[in-house]
Amino acid sequence: MSNPSTYGNAHQEKTNTTKLSGFKKILGLGSLLAVAIGLVVSQGVMVLMLQGAGIAGLGFIIPLALAYLLAITYVMSFSELSLMIPKAGSLSTYTEAAIGHFPAIIAVFSGYVVVAMFALSAELLLVDFIIEKIYPGIFPQYSVGFGLLAIFTLLNLMGLDVFAKLQTALAFIMVVVLLVLGLSAVTQVAAPYSQEIDLTSNWNPLGSEVITLVALAVWGFVGAEFVCPLVEESKDANRNIPRSMMIGVTIIFITITIYCLGALLYIPADDLANASLPHYDFAKAVFGDVGLMFLAVAAITATCSTVNTSLAAIPRMLYGMAKNGQAFPQFKTLSKGKKTPWVAVLFVAMITGIPMLALRDQPEAIGLLLISAAIAWLLAYIITHINVLVLRKRYPNITRPYKTPFYPVPQILGIAGMVYAIVYASPAPELSAQIFGAAGIVLAIVSVIGLVWVKLIMKKPLFKATDIEDILKQE
Repeated sequence: MSNPSTYGNAHQEKTNTTKLSGFKKILGLGSLLAVAIGLVVSQGVMVLMLQGAGIAGLGFIIPLALAYLLAITYVMSFSELSLMIPKAGSLSTYTEAAIGHFPAIIAVFSGYVVVAMFALSAELLLVDFIIEKIYPGIFPQYSVGFGLLAIFTLLNLMGLDVFAKLQTALAFIMVVVLLVLGLSAVTQVAAPYSQEIDLTSNWNPLGSEVITLVALAVWGFVGAEFVCPLVEESKDANRNIPRSMMIGVTIIFITITIYCLGALLYIPADDLANASLPHYDFAKAVFGDVGLMFLAVAAITATCSTVNTSLAAIPRMLYGMAKNGQAFPQFKTLSKGKKTPWVAVLFVAMITGIPMLALRDQPEAIGLLLISAAIAWLLAYIITHINVLVLRKRYPNITRPYKTPFYPVPQILGIAGMVYAIVYASPAPELSAQIFGAAGIVLAIVSVIGLVWVKLIMKKPLFKATDIEDILKQE
């Protein structure tokens, strides 16, 4: 819910979003919506959502709905913070203003930079595996994944105008393909489904496995906040930033629900739960061999959209952190013509490629990578909600172009829900040690680096917040 006294205030818009870095304002609602959708709907999501549907059957709608509500809470918190402190640094800047530099570094590096290493690597490996399965022997092994990473790195170096056009097209194609697949299955347009499949055989909306699947379902909604680092390049940010995220997660909820229902009509639940590439089986069951070409389009556009969004948003987070002194100063280097943080773009591309090399012969590790990444991401969301609570108390009268409705209920529910999702993140007890071990090691490394950086490089207190007025004055 927006504050009518400040919505559309020209002076506030100028103060908050134009005097910062020389970025060009080229992103409208359509482009921002494509970003909000484009990172979330990935191949990893296509796989995990079908596996969740296989585990819970129709009961999966319950964790999906709960995850959607949790997504709404983080959308509200990010909307409030991003318009109150409209900086490319995004979460690092908000956290610096609320609880200090040290948690700011931990939040962004564990929640986004390290997630890029995990999730983007897994995404690019997945597209390589699925293309090899559909068109065996046509492409050299791993050439598709590394090729897409190279292509979108170059395209992002060319500037946000190129990015915006690509992202809008990719997101549109991806959502249309998934909806066509799901709707074709539900309506039996392409082929009738087997009458032997009983949708209610494992339907237990109050079963323990349904509730614990919230952690998996949340992965289907993370990432809409990637529009926030683009606030300095957004047209009419006060309206379009919140609107793009809210519409985005709603479209995602509808799309995933139809997609999972369609799969349950054609594939036995146990087969979905145990398949490593369930979307392959789904597409083939609905459309036959023609469906494999259909799936190839969906897989490539989903991966391209995810990689494209990450290579646009994460470098701008690093750019903002560098301006705040929280990261290497080289990250704030912009290209002269396109105003692209090219050093940061190359850095994100590099850290994405390294795990791909390390894990290219271990496809079974992809699921663990995605879940470990989800834990780190959820921690970042918890910090985001805490930021809102702290800043509401510390700056009760500051102008907020967007104010969270029913405050502080969304923040409290969001924190509780994210903690719950982390506790039940492991899909099986025997995997818990690996998943939490990987996430713990990453957080420990990031914490040590953050501690050393703040104390020895920045020479500042770990938990001393920076005044918002000082942050807004930074050029």
